[in-house]
Amino acid sequence: MRPAVFIDRDGTMVHDVGYLSRREDVRWYPWTMDAIRLLNRAGFLVCVTTNQGGIGLGYYDEEFLLGLHEDMAATIDAAGARIDGWFYCPHHPDAVVPSLRIDCDCRKPRPGMIRQAMAQLPIDLPKSFVIGDKPADVGLAASAGIRGAMVRTGHGETELRRAGGVMPGAALVAEDLMEATSWILRESGFPREDA
Repeated sequence: MRPAVFIDRDGTMVHDVGYLSRREDVRWYPWTMDAIRLLNRAGFLVCVTTNQGGIGLGYYDEEFLLGLHEDMAATIDAAGARIDGWFYCPHHPDAVVPSLRIDCDCRKPRPGMIRQAMAQLPIDLPKSFVIGDKPADVGLAASAGIRGAMVRTGHGETELRRAGGVMPGAALVAEDLMEATSWILRESGFPREDA
């Protein structure tokens, strides 16, 4: 069993461009690869958990999303980092695709994507963390009973202002994914003296 870090995609790993429907619109934050590498080296499983309601809304299809994630994984691999699992929710309350207009368990803040990850990977949930830029990410952590970090990138700064500068339920408000990663490593006892 290994602890996991569940990372939101848009606004946390890459710039949030709205509904990401073109491969050429992927713009990585400069610290993303280093943060993932650090988590890999510390022994964490790293999972992407992303609401992809754009599928249900008809902006792109599942085939596009799977191809996009393959491309993103190849970029991450080429940088010497690794994502252990990609999990997404295609549903949306206003979906134009009737089969995707459901009250699902996988749309953040509900814990369905974490349950999917646990079914596939040997995750030590109590020692795991969530990182994201929206209240739904903090809510995902709460619904799974683990700690969540809110980043100021993406929608984070706007959401924090809306909440009066404090994000209820967040164990940390970080500038970005790298600061959140550093916090997770410290909270988990890294660096270790005997390492």
